[in-house]
Amino acid sequence: MSRGDPPESDMLWDDLPPPDPDARRGRRTDPPDWVLPAWDAIVDPSVPVERPVERTMEPSVDAPVVEALVESPPGEHRAPPRATPAFGLRIVGVSEVTRAVRDAVRSEPDLRDLWVEGEVGRVTVSSAGHCYFTLKDERSQLACVFFRDERLASPFEARTGLRVVVHGRVDVFESQGLYQLYVSSVQPAGFGDLALRFEALKAKLAAEGLFDSSRKRPLPFRPAVIGVVTSATGAVWHDICHVVGRRWPLARLVLSSCQVQGDGAAASVVAGLDRLARWGDALRAEGRGQEAPAVVILARGGGSLEDLWSFNDERVVRAVVAHPVPVVCGVGHEVDVTLADFAADVRAPTPSAAAEMVVPDRAEVAAGVAELERRGRSCVLAAVTASRNELTAEGRALDRLRPGAQLAQARERAGHLLDRATRAVRDELARRRALQAGALARLAPVAETRLAVARAAVERNAASLQALGPQATLDRGYAIVRRATDGLVVRDPVEAPVGARLSIKVARGDVAARVEDGTEPGGRT
Repeated sequence: MSRGDPPESDMLWDDLPPPDPDARRGRRTDPPDWVLPAWDAIVDPSVPVERPVERTMEPSVDAPVVEALVESPPGEHRAPPRATPAFGLRIVGVSEVTRAVRDAVRSEPDLRDLWVEGEVGRVTVSSAGHCYFTLKDERSQLACVFFRDERLASPFEARTGLRVVVHGRVDVFESQGLYQLYVSSVQPAGFGDLALRFEALKAKLAAEGLFDSSRKRPLPFRPAVIGVVTSATGAVWHDICHVVGRRWPLARLVLSSCQVQGDGAAASVVAGLDRLARWGDALRAEGRGQEAPAVVILARGGGSLEDLWSFNDERVVRAVVAHPVPVVCGVGHEVDVTLADFAADVRAPTPSAAAEMVVPDRAEVAAGVAELERRGRSCVLAAVTASRNELTAEGRALDRLRPGAQLAQARERAGHLLDRATRAVRDELARRRALQAGALARLAPVAETRLAVARAAVERNAASLQALGPQATLDRGYAIVRRATDGLVVRDPVEAPVGARLSIKVARGDVAARVEDGTEPGGRT
């Protein structure tokens, strides 16, 4: 988009003066008062300055900064030269401009809380539930954003062609450089005073905690008696009777008739709620609490904001909060929101929906009972089957514990043990016979070899003994002389005195002898 040639469809450029062709050709050499010094004309004292050489620069229109630098004498300390604020165009970024506009918009108190009236242009609802639309008049248009939470809480929707009054604040959407009105509530044009009263009373009651979710009470599951506060002549009462009769005909409906529109409607609604509360207290005091209403429906059909204004009355809100039993508010249609909806324990979008909320559906209850019956039947069948299996198991255990059965089991067990012992002994004998046969087969050659070796050793030893024995000595002519009296071998003549009887053993036998002459040792006789 050209700054000099704006498009005809952009209404933001209508207030600009027509461009001057001569002004484009001639450039001013002196900056205007609003121009800041150029960024390169500012010297930071913390940055050391190098020694420059003297140079001169010819001023020109295209060179916005002019400076003269002179070389300092050696050894002389001089402070960094202070730049003179030379003029020049300050170049800034788009984000910087956008932030400046944003700060300027946010600093304006009148733009932070304002009411704007206009005609709704194109409306777009995003997948997240946010609503984007434009407000326009005969000269300008304003982009608006209606976030999901505020949009769901609003009783009105912005629709193309409607003339509405919106409340919100103006801010800048930086990523696109757009200024927008962030809407908090939407009202039809002409009801602005009611909207202001609505918001003021809502803020006051909310500050007192009347709308806190912590004080909300749960609804009874199957109420026997249901109180209804509505007009006796309207279609709402017949709708509630039809819905309750269709869904849960066991419930009893008690109507506390009241005026739901016009002057005195708020007081009539309060009286209807109070009438039900006093009647329930009286029944409970008499010990007939089961006949008292367990839940109350506050209902009215749809209408304009003025028609529903009685349900925005502070007295009605406080009566709803102070009621002894839970209150379901079904006023208007789904898009209609009143302060009674915020104060009630449960908000219903329509009177018929309120009737559906307070009673269960008999078809669902019947289906639930059938499901419980099926589950109970399954549980009983499973229990009987388990008991039968347990009884059968106990019978088998008793059969095993009878003396005859135990004796038969013991006899059978003994037979099995005997068979096992017989087989074990037979197998052991066979194993040992096999071992013995194998040992004999291996022992025969070993024994023969050992006997031969032993026989040869005996023969060698016998030969040695024969060679070293006394018989061999006797065979060589020697004799063994013993005394006949005691068999002592005579080794010294002294041992055989004269007359001693001797036994001389020679190689072939023994010879008896007697000593007749002795010889002394040394050969003397």
